[in-house]
Amino acid sequence: MKAAVLEKRGADGLKVQTVPDPERKPGEALVKVKASSLNRVDAYMRDNGQGITHELPLILGVDGVGEIEECDPGSHFQRGQRVMIYSSVFCQKCRYCLDGEQPLCVDLKIAGEHRDGSFAEYISLPERCFVPLPEEINFEDAGVLPAAYNTAYRMLFGKRALQPGESVLVVGAGGGVSTACIQLAKLIGARVLVTSSSEKKLEQAKAIGADAGVNYKTDHVSKGILELTDGVGVDMVIDSVGEASWGESLRSLRRGGRIVTCGATTGGNPPVELQRMFIRQLDLYGSTGANYEECRNLLAMVANTGLKPVIDSRFTLDQIGDAYDRLEAADRFGKVLVTI
Repeated sequence: MKAAVLEKRGADGLKVQTVPDPERKPGEALVKVKASSLNRVDAYMRDNGQGITHELPLILGVDGVGEIEECDPGSHFQRGQRVMIYSSVFCQKCRYCLDGEQPLCVDLKIAGEHRDGSFAEYISLPERCFVPLPEEINFEDAGVLPAAYNTAYRMLFGKRALQPGESVLVVGAGGGVSTACIQLAKLIGARVLVTSSSEKKLEQAKAIGADAGVNYKTDHVSKGILELTDGVGVDMVIDSVGEASWGESLRSLRRGGRIVTCGATTGGNPPVELQRMFIRQLDLYGSTGANYEECRNLLAMVANTGLKPVIDSRFTLDQIGDAYDRLEAADRFGKVLVTI
């Protein structure tokens, strides 16, 4: 099969080549991959990978959808069935798995990080790592959902779920998770505010559901957000930017509000401002991925509402280098799709 294999760090270390088809083990399903997409972790794995236990060569790719090619006799899947890859291989035995919190599994192994991933014509994973894909969602739309939209779903509707009528600030409009948050929050009737350094991106964000935005290059973010909320602040902030935005994110929250983070693209050690945290009784929590139930709920939401994920650009597997370049482009808005 063809696959994008990382042999060494850096752009010139990732090459599309012919490799043996994966060997399906008992209890696994072999899936013919139809579509995938790029995420920040794919760039991190290509260029750094520090802190993630793995060996090279490694097939990259976390996202993916496709069709069952082969499975065990008596499996609840059948050949040709459409599925989404749940790339987190969880143990099913630890306290977190038993509680249905698979992202917290103590022995988690993620496809494209710890083991071969989905930038390939085929992938083999335990059957529990595939979720039936509703017929209402085509492969291209589904291919951009697993990492970004699942992460957005858990951030918005996890520990303290965003409610209809509440307000949320999405920091840094344009990325995959941020566009997903805008769409999903608007879908349930929340008021959505955004930040960006680009007027074009602010307008693009409004086109997919944002109610208003603040340009952080020309305006003071928290002052602008307080003006937009009659001096109260927002109920929730989604911040994956980190150090560069953290102080303004905290100042944009109402008393008793919550801030949720799934990344730190500008640095992971922002000023915590403990006095503000406890005086205003703010909640802070991290989030990544989604548990199995949340993944199924996301797919049902997309299928039932007809939501169209935001796709910035489309590439084939042979164009994987160009796809990585687009992931880093300043004007990117939405997901970078890779068809297999």
